[in-house]
Amino acid sequence: MVIIKTIKTEKVTERNKGLVDFVDKNIKKLAERSVVAITSKVISILEGRIVKKKGINKADLVEAESEKYLVYTNDYCHHDFTLSIKNNLLIPNAGIDESNAFDHYILWPKDPYKSARIIWDFLREKFKIKNLGVIITDSRTTPLRWGTTGVSIGFCGFEGLNNYIGRRDIFGRKLKVTKANIADGLAAAAVVAMGEGEERTPLAIITDVKNIKFKGRATTKREMKSFRIAMTEDIYSPLLLGVRWIEGGE
Repeated sequence: MVIIKTIKTEKVTERNKGLVDFVDKNIKKLAERSVVAITSKVISILEGRIVKKKGINKADLVEAESEKYLVYTNDYCHHDFTLSIKNNLLIPNAGIDESNAFDHYILWPKDPYKSARIIWDFLREKFKIKNLGVIITDSRTTPLRWGTTGVSIGFCGFEGLNNYIGRRDIFGRKLKVTKANIADGLAAAAVVAMGEGEERTPLAIITDVKNIKFKGRATTKREMKSFRIAMTEDIYSPLLLGVRWIEGGE
């Protein structure tokens, strides 16, 4: 049974600095085969990826932070939401957040995989463990569903996908396209436990994960690329290619 233990921390604001110091202060115990989940918002604040709202046009900021974005009209547009693609992920507003943001816009970390690697290196050395995973989480919406779920925007120390292609199901049928998304699945579970409001639990330690393949190294660029799927190959390509995307600043 997967166990998720959240860690309550102090409020993280623009006065806090130092990703490693934050992790060191709040994670006091860690066992082999653990996965540490940390919300991207905390990492962004600690890395200085914040912008004061005063004098800033949010639409311009979204455009600059997006790889692609859409201009359209519906009820959400009146609440300053724009659909965008950031780091090959379909997400509102290029991940820019205003909640718990002390009158700032909080951007995504500049390089979530690098941030995950920094945490992974530090914790493996601190606790002298070999098998460790780190996930940088955020929240996203799902088409045709209300509410948000967690998603991984960067990870380290384990294989993000379990490839079932070529294996057989319980009735002997050969699987042709199935890949289990371990990184996003664990991120979603962690975000449920960490919460989305005033809980102040931006860290979680996940243990007893059976179907995970740890690696004694960081995620390679090739593995990052293989984790993504091209828009033209996606099952949703008729929808993704059927709209007029505008190139963003990235």
